[in-house]
Amino acid sequence: MTPTERILRDLVAFDTTSAKSNLPLMAYVTQYLESHGVASRLIMDETGQKANLWATIGPEGDGGLILNGHTDCVPVEGEVWTSDPFTLTERDGRLYGRGSADMKGFVASALAAVPDLLAAKLPRPVHLAFSHDEEIGCIGVRSLLREIAANGPRAACCIVGEPTSMQVVTGHKGGRAYRCHFTGLPVHSSLAPRGASAIEPAAELVLFIRDLAAELANGPQDEDFDLPHSTISAGLIEGGTAINIVAASCTVTFEFRNLAALDQESLFRRIEAEVLGPILTRARRNFPEAKATFEQIYEYPAHDIPADADLVTRMKHVVGRNDHSKVAFGAEAGLFLRELGLPTVLCGPGSISVAHRPDEYVERSQLEACDRMIRKACSVLLS
Repeated sequence: MTPTERILRDLVAFDTTSAKSNLPLMAYVTQYLESHGVASRLIMDETGQKANLWATIGPEGDGGLILNGHTDCVPVEGEVWTSDPFTLTERDGRLYGRGSADMKGFVASALAAVPDLLAAKLPRPVHLAFSHDEEIGCIGVRSLLREIAANGPRAACCIVGEPTSMQVVTGHKGGRAYRCHFTGLPVHSSLAPRGASAIEPAAELVLFIRDLAAELANGPQDEDFDLPHSTISAGLIEGGTAINIVAASCTVTFEFRNLAALDQESLFRRIEAEVLGPILTRARRNFPEAKATFEQIYEYPAHDIPADADLVTRMKHVVGRNDHSKVAFGAEAGLFLRELGLPTVLCGPGSISVAHRPDEYVERSQLEACDRMIRKACSVLLS
């Protein structure tokens, strides 16, 4: 096994599903860095059970490169794996394990590069920024970004190592998710006209979302994405208690994925206005106390960096490819750009097509390419 593969084996063995603590993994990373004389700092969350990690290799000061990766992964419950998801298993040049592609492979490659980076006598620093709770709305990294914004250092650029098959990715869609809670007046179903079903306004919201999705499909387009427009969908509806009771409550959970050209807040305000206006007005005909409330689940901004930006040009040279793309999945890149103003690209080993599913894997050749990319990027971007 290569150093990267050995570290990946160790990282995969930690079950860092977002519902669980990532502190054992962070203790491993801290000890690994200490063994190479690199100090690191943990930024704890409010529960004290999760942490971000920040470490600097090379000289202190501004103008450095941030290597960003998240340490959490999605659950394996209900999935059928060929091998233990928390034991890295090699088959036919592929390394199988939960998080191997998304995105412990990049984290392992960044850690394996530490000895070489120390020996390289870097002119400017390389920073490791490892986060938690990316999988549930890019929640964890925000406290780390606040810390950097307040106290420095001021880096020059950032690479987010999401699985892009080692292609330079210049953008990702933003996202928001909400629950809309409706309340009605329950009565026996034989007296339904005297009640007010919470399911009916919820159904109207679902239909409005359907129509809005069609509108977005004909709205702003960005052909660098496989799906070139913004999207919205209702993924979950929960309401009622029995077939013979008019429903007292109903909840619709929906999300949208937006291009950078589409303002998230404006889109939400359109939905809110429809619910609190026409939909709720109709619901109050039988029940004046009918209510609708919104609960935001998560929010992260879209990311977009010009294709002719200096960072993009240099990174294409680093990976030896002249193409680039954008991805529909969310990532922390948009937050690095919004909160720190940092030119940021995504580039990492593995494919998103095999993430979040049984038998997730990263190809050994992809890890080797990532190893080369990190070392060359630190030379090219810091020169």
